[in-house]
Amino acid sequence: MGDFTMESAACFIGHRKINNTSELQENIKKIIIELIEAGTKNFIFGDHSTFNSLCYKIVTELKENGAEINRIHFRKDYEEPNDYTMELLMSGYEDSVCPKGVSKAGAASYVERNQAMIRESDTCVFYYNEEYKPSRRKQSKSSISDYQPKSGTAAAYEFAMRENKKIINMYLK
Repeated sequence: MGDFTMESAACFIGHRKINNTSELQENIKKIIIELIEAGTKNFIFGDHSTFNSLCYKIVTELKENGAEINRIHFRKDYEEPNDYTMELLMSGYEDSVCPKGVSKAGAASYVERNQAMIRESDTCVFYYNEEYKPSRRKQSKSSISDYQPKSGTAAAYEFAMRENKKIINMYLK
């Protein structure tokens, strides 16, 4: 590990379902501790995946045990929330951000949100299985044929590679 910058940020992106083992949990905790020791202060989270929830739990435990770190929620909606909504959105986080344009991206909002998370991060911690394929879908209810959609995690992983981010893939650990 070891080539992180001071005050850097790391984000977590992974498949909705993972093989959540005690070994994976230990490896994630080890990586997060290494990131903190290397100067990472901000940990960026999206939502809607078991991997994200697991990483959030570990970061929160480390914060509660004295680590001086921030949990930042990147959301896909509520671009300009009122004070009450913002208070709810920040529950469990030190900040909650809706990146510009994401809330208007429709079905692509998760892709846009993930790309914003990656752009703001020095390190991207993934749970990415190259062989994972989402369920086949129909273009519309009246479509005769279906198609194989691309995994959102795959799209994010490819984007992080194009952006030359430091990538840690926990699926391979």
